[in-house]
Amino acid sequence: MQQSTEEGKLEKSWVEEYCLRAKWPQCIRYQMEENGEYHPDNMLPDGSIREDLG
Repeated sequence: MQQSTEEGKLEKSWVEEYCLRAKWPQCIRYQMEENGEYHPDNMLPDGSIREDLG
């Protein structure tokens, strides 16, 4: 997500809302990483997939 944000492909609000605030435990990507589960790079914190980020 960081690379997509830096390239201007992903709105900074995703990072600000899920990564920098207290919502990170609700982040699906975070939960999957903690469980050792694969998630695609273009998965957003809410679990939705953005094909334009692939």
